[in-house]
Amino acid sequence: MHTIRSNRARILKIKKQISLTAVMLFSIMFSAHIFLPSYSQAQDTNSPSATASFQSKASILDNMPSQKVTIGNIEIAYKQLGESGAKPIVLITGLGVTMEMWSPLLLEQLTASNYSVTIFDNRGSVESTSGTREFSISQFANDTAGLLDALNIVKADILGWSMGSFIAQELTLANPEKVDKLILYASLCGGNESKPVSSEVALAFSNPPKSPQENLQKTIPLLFPTTWFKANPNYTNYLPIPKELASLDVMGKQTKAAVNWAQTGNCNAISNITKPTLIIVGSDDLFTQASNSLILAQRISGSWLVQIGNAGHGLMYQYPDAFNRLILTFLESNNR
Repeated sequence: MHTIRSNRARILKIKKQISLTAVMLFSIMFSAHIFLPSYSQAQDTNSPSATASFQSKASILDNMPSQKVTIGNIEIAYKQLGESGAKPIVLITGLGVTMEMWSPLLLEQLTASNYSVTIFDNRGSVESTSGTREFSISQFANDTAGLLDALNIVKADILGWSMGSFIAQELTLANPEKVDKLILYASLCGGNESKPVSSEVALAFSNPPKSPQENLQKTIPLLFPTTWFKANPNYTNYLPIPKELASLDVMGKQTKAAVNWAQTGNCNAISNITKPTLIIVGSDDLFTQASNSLILAQRISGSWLVQIGNAGHGLMYQYPDAFNRLILTFLESNNR
């Protein structure tokens, strides 16, 4: 009984820290666990025109020439969208993910809302070179800080997805002056308190993939709840597949970096983050289980915590309207 009361007290404390707008979102998406219409239902992606529209937008992003800048001993490839004088936001990708795998609908909404969006490939991924330094989350954070300096971005909003959210945490802790608002999508702070990947993920990768394409095919079904994926099997309708994938060597190095970081974590340091923070996760995330986000919210004072029901690691693809609206509501509610 004491443990139950203690847990309730912590949850209530978190709720009290959340602003009025966040409470509204929390009530709709977290407590009520409303099952939002799927991408195909909301956008009618079964129609040829809607499917063609999404694929066209994804193709435009994929074919958009990247630029490169030297950061230390590597070259980082990046793309920028929106007006140059607009409010900057930098998006940090996850393990094995390229910058072209951000939802084009999210990028479209951000640029339409007067944001200058910077996306890039992490060290070693496709167009960015690997250099000679060992891959680590802190090194990726240093790379990101260097990119901001090279692009003359003094301060930016930061959105990190999965491993990218680990990088975003380290960037914020090491360089708080560079971060305005922080969004941690599908995240954890590691250590003994965090839950590891689900048994489904562990089983799927118990036999290492023999090619980047096989790795992708193993990953895609795990990004979504099983019932949702069965109802929406044609993933090209909502998931951008880039022309180039990260090599197995790079994915191995990134995996080692993410695992090493997660084993130690920074749960003790995370309370030092004082930036406005949104923590968002799917209730059925198999890679970064939802309970991990609650730990983050307990540690980061004043953070927003939103859990979307019937959603997985790829919830930005499942529910693009809700995801995009949530991101923009948070950003606009915390404009200073």
